Amino acid sequence: MRRQRPREGAGTGTGSSGRRWRRRRRTGRRPRRSWAQHLRRIGLAAGALSLGVPLIAILLLRWVPPPTTAFMVQSAQAHAEAPGWTGTGYRWTAWDDIAPFAGLAVIAAEDQRFPEHHGFDVDAIRAALDDAMQGERLRGASTISQQTVKNLFLWPGRSAIRKGLEAALTVLLELCWSKRRILEVYLNIAEFGDGLFGVTAASERFFGKRPAELGADEAARLAAVLPNPARLRADRPSRYVRARQRWIRNQMDRLGGVALIESLAAR
Repeated sequence: MRRQRPREGAGTGTGSSGRRWRRRRRTGRRPRRSWAQHLRRIGLAAGALSLGVPLIAILLLRWVPPPTTAFMVQSAQAHAEAPGWTGTGYRWTAWDDIAPFAGLAVIAAEDQRFPEHHGFDVDAIRAALDDAMQGERLRGASTISQQTVKNLFLWPGRSAIRKGLEAALTVLLELCWSKRRILEVYLNIAEFGDGLFGVTAASERFFGKRPAELGADEAARLAAVLPNPARLRADRPSRYVRARQRWIRNQMDRLGGVALIESLAAR
């Protein structure tokens, strides 16, 4: 006897409703993400981008002179309409064409533990925090490595975001660059006058000589204005700048003179 075919959709799940059920089961809709999940993904992507781009730049700048820096761009924007401003003056000068006194002076002035630390001077940070807890104004404890990162990639200020980026990028810088390279780049991009960047521009503007010809006293005077180059003048030094210059000069001798720079070059 011939078996009768069941009617379409009757009890077997093969009808239109059954097909719809199977299609939903096959494809399955994903649950909608919440706004918090979207924001988390955006934050992770932004964080990866903010570190990824500088990481690539750090790797390249290990060998290539930086064409400009974040601070130079900001300075150019700020001085764009200032009367008499002729530009940042930035011009790259290689390590061998810079007098060793220049590097020695900035180490003596800014970061005397530079040859030993790995990007952060823990003792200086602890001392600054102790002073702040005793009611004194919180002073900076940035190393030359941190200042190099800040000048290259970041912006002025003390926000938690900027400090976090600075710390992460400083670790990368110390991992990828030698101490000699960090100091070489710093000397070329540091601001030595209001809108004037690099040891070459400063030595030519203030002393009329090439950076290779800088003497110990001249290098100490340039380093003396680094805390606030917008206000302190190397060409017309105030009593404060003169006193700081003498202190830096003494520290240069105490650190062992240019032998310290020669030891960095040999690493």
